[in-house]
Amino acid sequence: MSLKCGIVGLPNVGKSTLFNCLSNAKAQAANFPFCTIEPNIGTITIPDPRLEKLESIVLPQRVVPTTMEIVDIAGLVKGASKGEGLGNQFLANIRETDAIIHVLRCFDDGNIIHVDGSVNPVRDKEIIDIELQLKDLESIDKKLSSLARVLKSGDKDSLKENELSLKIKEGLEKGISVRGLDFSKDEIEIIKKFQLITSKPVLYLCNVDEASVKKGNQYVEQVKVAIANENAEVLVIGAKIEADITELETYDERQMFLDELGLEEPGVNRLIRSAYSLLNLQTYFTAGVKEVRAWTIYKGMTAPQAASVIHTDFEKGFIRAEVMKYADFTTLGSENAVKEAGKFKVEGKEYIVEDGDIMHFRFNV
Repeated sequence: MSLKCGIVGLPNVGKSTLFNCLSNAKAQAANFPFCTIEPNIGTITIPDPRLEKLESIVLPQRVVPTTMEIVDIAGLVKGASKGEGLGNQFLANIRETDAIIHVLRCFDDGNIIHVDGSVNPVRDKEIIDIELQLKDLESIDKKLSSLARVLKSGDKDSLKENELSLKIKEGLEKGISVRGLDFSKDEIEIIKKFQLITSKPVLYLCNVDEASVKKGNQYVEQVKVAIANENAEVLVIGAKIEADITELETYDERQMFLDELGLEEPGVNRLIRSAYSLLNLQTYFTAGVKEVRAWTIYKGMTAPQAASVIHTDFEKGFIRAEVMKYADFTTLGSENAVKEAGKFKVEGKEYIVEDGDIMHFRFNV
């Protein structure tokens, strides 16, 4: 399952520093590698301590974590929706992502010039919001024009798309992003086909100085107030601190540095997990002597759908799934012990996979 999170923000907010920290995520723990696909795209693994625990019990030949792509998208300026600066490139790249990590500058530093002359993360957020809304408004106007030609036929699907498009247009004209409008589950599925930028889920990342990395600051509080109605998460991280951590050679050095700051783990680990959650994803495991592996699925997937992530034949010929809960397996210490405790379950096609399930699929093609 190939999914992308795009990092967006105005120039000089710490976007590239953050991406470079993610590119060195392997420095945080040996099992979390990073590989560059293109200059601005990286594949990162999802930090998951459960894999290490499973490895210590199963003793497999190899361990394979689950991954996600992070895209460092070209900086945005006012007028991007009309092609100013790298606007067209920015908007084309962001359209291809599944979720947005919006980096906001929440620190003062006279040596780092702000593109608009002063630090104001709420204003910065609104600049990008407006540009993305304008681009979506352009897209929805084109959609309405194309629908106008087929509405007279009375096609039910076209009538519904037109109704939703008009609602989206009204919201965008009021400065409301698509994700801020109310739609039913079925309507959301229809809107996904419109490929609108402001329908994507967003995580606001407040880039702060060292003094604010634990408790935030006035800028962070301003952002929280501004996004109160967006149903979005705010994460506080110090990109400069993360850059310093990646420069340290050993795990012990990094832990000492984190201890001095009063932090339990690097901020990039929290960011990666938050991005994973933002995409509505969860993990299940397969565990055997050859391999312990994490698999990415959407929350709410059934056992056959989860099996298809391994191979489509697993879904086509699905017979049953043998399921152990992570907590049961790690507490009891073996599959046999789980069986003896009556906690080894055989599930059918309707079973909804839960995060952390350890699964073995039986299929016949």
